[in-house]
Amino acid sequence: MMSLASSTSGVENSVNIHRPRRLRRTAALRRLVQETRLTVDDLIYPLFVMEGEAQKQEIPSMPGCYRYTLDLLLAEIADAYNLGINAIALFPLIPSEKKDNFGVESYNRDGMVQRTIRAIKKEIPEIAVISDVALDPYSVYGHDGIVQDGQILNDETVEVLVKMALSQAEAGVDFVAPSDMMDGRVGAIRKALDTQGYINVGILAYSAKYASAYYGPFRDALESAPQFGDKKTYQMDYANAAEAIKEVHLDIVEGADMVMVKPALAYLDIIRRLREYTHLPVVAYNVSGEYAMIKAAAQQGWIDEKKVIWETLTSMKRAGADAIVTYFAKEVALMLHS
Repeated sequence: MMSLASSTSGVENSVNIHRPRRLRRTAALRRLVQETRLTVDDLIYPLFVMEGEAQKQEIPSMPGCYRYTLDLLLAEIADAYNLGINAIALFPLIPSEKKDNFGVESYNRDGMVQRTIRAIKKEIPEIAVISDVALDPYSVYGHDGIVQDGQILNDETVEVLVKMALSQAEAGVDFVAPSDMMDGRVGAIRKALDTQGYINVGILAYSAKYASAYYGPFRDALESAPQFGDKKTYQMDYANAAEAIKEVHLDIVEGADMVMVKPALAYLDIIRRLREYTHLPVVAYNVSGEYAMIKAAAQQGWIDEKKVIWETLTSMKRAGADAIVTYFAKEVALMLHS
């Protein structure tokens, strides 16, 4: 009977010249050959603003995330900027009495978002401000467009989105981010911005935004859940991948400066496809449901929260994301400073 030593000697002689574990032996060696690095420069911090003063409300389905009144929001942004975070994404909680079917409040020059942008650019001018362009926070129906007979109107909605983007540009925003998935909205917004002299205002297009169940906590935060049906007639089918290339191609042709995949964690393959397709920056949105799952599991003691955050965001970078919108941004920045 052949001994174990004699049976493996040939394998050792022919294979073990290459020992990948040599490069994993110490922390110093692992850092030396690490392929993907997550830094604070990769992070965009999404924040929720509401009316009032000196208030901050925790969102029950998003532990550690808050709605801020403007005064406290400015303090939070200053804190984030001091930690090295370079960009924030702004989302408003609109009072119910200011909601309608046509998003009129969305382009109010003295609306909450417009006032907030002005205040941020006055107090912390260096930080990049990205503002959401969609009707759902302003809609009585919770949909991203104007509703007529149970249908979401495309071209009529785009006209309102253009007004919203122009009002945000006038307030001093750095990037507008149409998240509505209406056809043709990037081109219409780009044309309007350029025509009105806002040539330096960029467009971060939510190009591959899927009709996802991962958005639930975000809709809690903005009280913007759809009041009927779902968003499958305008957001993408999560079974489709090639369609993401079509959407990104159209947004690039229409003038997008950056493109986004939303959600991120269940769509790493889409991030990789877009990274291989375009040289534009690709942004991943680590959405509210992804955040909430990690927080809930950590609260139960089932996972190591910090390690899972780091692994999750690194996976998005590894897939090809240039930047990540994440509610973990401040936590990651604090980890990097510790």
